[in-house]
Amino acid sequence: MKTVALVQARMGSTRLPNKVMKPINGVPMIGLLLQRLSKSKKIDQIVLVTTYNKKEKPLIDYVSKIGFEVFQGSENDVLSRYYHAAKKYNADAVVRVTGDCPIIDPEIVDDIVQEFYNNDVDYLSNTLKPTFPDGLDASITGFSALEVAYNEATTDYDREHVVNYIRESGKFKLKNYINDMDYSFLRLTVDEYADFSVINKLFNHFSPSIDFSLKEIIKLYKKTPHIFDDNKHISRDEGSKIGSGQKLWKRAKQIIPGGNMLFSKRSEMFLPQKWPSYFSKAKGCTVWDLDGNKYIDMSIMGVGTNILGYGHDEVDAAVHTAITNGNMSTLNCPEEVFLAERLLELHPWADMARFARTGGEANAIAIRIARAYKKKEKVAVCGYHGWHDWYLAANLDSCKNLDGHLLPGLETNGIPKELEGSIFTFDYNNIEQLRRLVVEHDIGIIKMEVSRNHEPKDDFLKNVRELASDNEIVLIFDECTSGFRQTFGGLHKFYGVDPDMAVFGKAMGNGYPITSIIGKRDIMEAAQTTFISSTFWTDRIGPTAALKTLEVMERIKSWEIISEIGNRIKSQWLDLGNSYDLPLDVFGPPALIKFTINSNNMRAYKTLITQEMLKKGYLSTNSLNVSISHSTELLDGYYNALGEVFDLISQCEVGSQDIHKLLEGPICHADFRRLN
Repeated sequence: MKTVALVQARMGSTRLPNKVMKPINGVPMIGLLLQRLSKSKKIDQIVLVTTYNKKEKPLIDYVSKIGFEVFQGSENDVLSRYYHAAKKYNADAVVRVTGDCPIIDPEIVDDIVQEFYNNDVDYLSNTLKPTFPDGLDASITGFSALEVAYNEATTDYDREHVVNYIRESGKFKLKNYINDMDYSFLRLTVDEYADFSVINKLFNHFSPSIDFSLKEIIKLYKKTPHIFDDNKHISRDEGSKIGSGQKLWKRAKQIIPGGNMLFSKRSEMFLPQKWPSYFSKAKGCTVWDLDGNKYIDMSIMGVGTNILGYGHDEVDAAVHTAITNGNMSTLNCPEEVFLAERLLELHPWADMARFARTGGEANAIAIRIARAYKKKEKVAVCGYHGWHDWYLAANLDSCKNLDGHLLPGLETNGIPKELEGSIFTFDYNNIEQLRRLVVEHDIGIIKMEVSRNHEPKDDFLKNVRELASDNEIVLIFDECTSGFRQTFGGLHKFYGVDPDMAVFGKAMGNGYPITSIIGKRDIMEAAQTTFISSTFWTDRIGPTAALKTLEVMERIKSWEIISEIGNRIKSQWLDLGNSYDLPLDVFGPPALIKFTINSNNMRAYKTLITQEMLKKGYLSTNSLNVSISHSTELLDGYYNALGEVFDLISQCEVGSQDIHKLLEGPICHADFRRLN
């Protein structure tokens, strides 16, 4: 009987790319695995089974160089790869070892092989009910069983996971190999950076020997358990339980501080450990994840950037033409002039415009210009205005000053202490609070959102305008979020109150980066007295996308469409609240609508909504940035699906269900915090 060990390895890995070739004491990890496995006395031949992908060349070259056979096969149909390798090398039985198990113990492998031949079984493994550490996994399958699985397995999952059909179909005789003591809690495999850290420590500890056994590892664990701490938070077989997006997110957090570039898109803000995290494509209000799963986006829609829906044909066509004609050159693009004229036409109170690409920098530009004009530093703010020093300085004297302005818990590490006392916060609809700030602190600039969650009361905006005018204060409206959603232009047009400056972004380019600062001539000219400049503010794509987006918006009256959709959703939410006896508050402009359930468990309920709606094919939470793509048909399906979740929540409220038992992972974050 010929026993062949097929070692499954490839360079591609979602969580830890090229891990099999990562060096440990100068030797690639796969080399250490193969050297250890070659000590087996029961294996007749060892073959590396990898894919046809060109990326495998360094792996193939190395393994061939150190004297082992290499077989290449299908990248996704791993069962096919195994079957054809076993057939080529005339295997009567196949030992399966994966390339992420460099601590594989040849003595344990030999015991498993011997046990297989001593029993009348088709498959024997030490993982049917794990008692060995994760990373000492090994199994042996008779060739005849492998051949049946190859011919009969039809699902993608069974083709990707070599032995799943053999283990789950009920057609084969299985046997589990059990350790004397249960050490399944120890993690000695390599899927993530934390895993590699543990393995690296082990080889360093036993160096120069590479042939240490499980018994020696257990002895070390009992003596110095902290060596094994780095990866103890990772659950066994986690890779088979999470999607490609979550695997990539775990990898990203190791190499990108915070995991990504935008706090609002962190997985932890939606559904920790379960959120798909990354998209492969998007169209309309449909998003596809890295595994090809399709979701209807009933959530933040690109953080409010896509009023016209994802991948709008006309906007994209205009951008494609701009790319074809050249995006950057030594000369300026004429589109920035045309866009400035268009925005000033929509806002007759303004005379001049500047452009940037992100909301945070546009707000910083507006503050710089206003300060240069007024020659005063102190600013009163209400709302969220980005990440720059000028804004976060509000939290220097108290870390909670900005808690009511969208994101609680914003820290001031890295913000110069000298900025303390330059920014003062006031609450929306509290004109008396603002008046006190103006009197007490010689305020030169008022910076505020026109509306985010609440309507202005008692002529609040008009009173702010009057206060600013009477005290010669520059009034800046931050319309990055609110612009073009309830009117064709700034929301301030809806309320009939003009600022001195306004900042726009998000929806203006329908997903392409473009922001603008518009204002009165005498104020905007102050930009000439201070240095404000950036290379990529001159690209052609942003202004081109904005011009076409504005053209489409005006033609279809997009602000009317999304407001009507938002009002319908508001009615649906309230209807569900009444149907399930849940005290619901709905707030925000129709196109930026949100709800909350008046319960101490609201954040847990928000997490449950995301969890359960994801299963039903929706990206969903307790807020929605509306787009014209949210059709009546989609809303009907969404309403029915959300009703089922509200039913669960109502059961939790009366005590017949436990919300914490319904959740399949941690509760979502609601504030700024460091991610590990």
